[in-house]
Amino acid sequence: MTETPKQKVWGRWVVLAAFVLGLFLFTGFFGIGLAIPVVMPAVVLPTEPLTAPISTPFGEFFLSGTLVALLFADLVIIAIAIGISSAVKKGKLILTGIIGGVEALLEMLHGMTEGTAGKWTKQIFPWFATITLIVMIANWTEMLPGVETIGKLVKEEGGHYAVQAVGPFLNVVEPAEGEHGGYHLFPYVRVVSTDLNFTVALALVAVVMIQYFGVKSQGANYFSKFWATGTLFSKPIFGVIDFGVGLLEIVSEFSKVLSFAFRLFGNIFAGSVLLFVIGSLVPVFAQSIFYLLEFFVGAIQAFVFGLLAMTFMAQATQGHGGEHHEEAHA
Repeated sequence: MTETPKQKVWGRWVVLAAFVLGLFLFTGFFGIGLAIPVVMPAVVLPTEPLTAPISTPFGEFFLSGTLVALLFADLVIIAIAIGISSAVKKGKLILTGIIGGVEALLEMLHGMTEGTAGKWTKQIFPWFATITLIVMIANWTEMLPGVETIGKLVKEEGGHYAVQAVGPFLNVVEPAEGEHGGYHLFPYVRVVSTDLNFTVALALVAVVMIQYFGVKSQGANYFSKFWATGTLFSKPIFGVIDFGVGLLEIVSEFSKVLSFAFRLFGNIFAGSVLLFVIGSLVPVFAQSIFYLLEFFVGAIQAFVFGLLAMTFMAQATQGHGGEHHEEAHA
């Protein structure tokens, strides 16, 4: 009989040590411990500047926590691409670990694109895969320790939260009676999907590429679905209906930007708020359940965003068929 190697159990001890440390730091368990108060960050929509703004021909530019998170997500994607490329060059037929998981994901996305876009798969798939990966990694950054919880305190006028007793060595008192404002925590890293600049920009890229593939596949005939006047005089009733449908198509294209941007922004922003609210109420261990929930939410939102973009691109390559309207009217 061959002896089976002993299982590595060091991971369990790490989890147990983290749990005990959390009890000691944040709860004063059994009357011992530091009982450091947990301060919930202010819930604000605009991204917080970390540096002084720099004037450019395109407006003011400043480094923000969301920009740091975006750069981190880009570096992760570049590292994954380099890992896959080097593994392929070494002749590995079966990829393992993270790059193996990414390969399986890309194969699934390619199969879905092939079944939807047909001959346009080769051109549409890179957009589908890139959007899905960048959004997924960006969403998952909210589960990293320190994201949205470590930053600098800045005293501001307005209705921001006053901060008290931050850590054992820093004490910030509330404003005196009659004073306005308080201290605001500017996180060094903030989930980029909680910034409307990112979600709107990504939505605009997706919608512009939808129009690009439509024009590339159909030429000028693509715009006939927006300005359907071919039967306006020959068949007035159906012509008016077609014209009205064309106007609705224009509204639909603009509404795609709002739908893409606010769906992603709303879900991830709400998840971030949920995590640090639960963390401030029950700072030890209870957050794990919500981290698992946000893991799936982040993946699903990335997949939905990419899938809708791919589907709309594929639909744009298909003729809207004046001949089909003719047959239906007949």
